[in-house]
Amino acid sequence: MPGITREEVAHLARLSRLELKPEELDHFAEQLDVIIGAVARVSEVAGQDVPPTSHPLPLTNVMRADEVRPSLTPEQALACAPAAEEQRFRVPQILGED
Repeated sequence: MPGITREEVAHLARLSRLELKPEELDHFAEQLDVIIGAVARVSEVAGQDVPPTSHPLPLTNVMRADEVRPSLTPEQALACAPAAEEQRFRVPQILGED
């Protein structure tokens, strides 16, 4: 199985909007190779009779009953906000996108 290349790591970094140094590209390429190899080994072991699972033990969600309780009005919730607009908290734009 061919290893992941430095260029592939750089491409993934660009897609993820990560800025990586040249030495980090080599480091992450090695680490991703190890991860991909581990996943390939697990895929080899799992047979057709083994169902895919996310956890070795069965999990049960424990949730409380949904009860309506008194809460703040929108005006009370926004009273101390530095900025509010249309009954919402107004926050600075962080990504530069619409």
